[in-house]
Amino acid sequence: MQMSGSRQIAASQAEVWRKLNDPETLARCIPGCESLEKTSDTNMKGVVALKLGPMALRFNGDVELSNLKPPNSYRLSGSGKAGPAGFASGYADVKLEPKDGGTLLSYNVESTVGGRMAQLGARLIDATAAQLAGQFFDKFAAEVSPAPAAAAAPVGGTAITKPAIGIPMWSWIVLGLVVLAVLYFLFARGH
Repeated sequence: MQMSGSRQIAASQAEVWRKLNDPETLARCIPGCESLEKTSDTNMKGVVALKLGPMALRFNGDVELSNLKPPNSYRLSGSGKAGPAGFASGYADVKLEPKDGGTLLSYNVESTVGGRMAQLGARLIDATAAQLAGQFFDKFAAEVSPAPAAAAAPVGGTAITKPAIGIPMWSWIVLGLVVLAVLYFLFARGH
């Protein structure tokens, strides 16, 4: 599955990068995040619990950051396992750039999913991924700036359907989004 999107954040590029690298901020913003731990400067591990249709899923995952170009971009690669329910893996290329007095966060994601999750419908996975991404960006915008969460509105009026945010914070967000993307991919392949 492939997804891409952009989000305007009402904060400076340096502040967005800093918050995307703060595990505590990320843990508060990632829907269903039970734990998030930085294991090195470029690696994290965590647990995210999500409900996807009739399935309650608990993903244990690892994230690695590469191609780091602070505070402009990086690649976030991750994988998560939800026991017999399945797995998700993928990567997200994330880019930050100053725009309109804030920061434009852009991402491109590729992911795969497998297991029982793949038997769910593509529409359910798409809707869940979009909902979780929206929840993340709303919370993140509120954390990063004093402006209302609505300041993190999708660019061009398009819905956010992909995960991708940088270093620690981005890594966990990406992990959650990769899981959603994998679910989407599984549903799309099954139908």
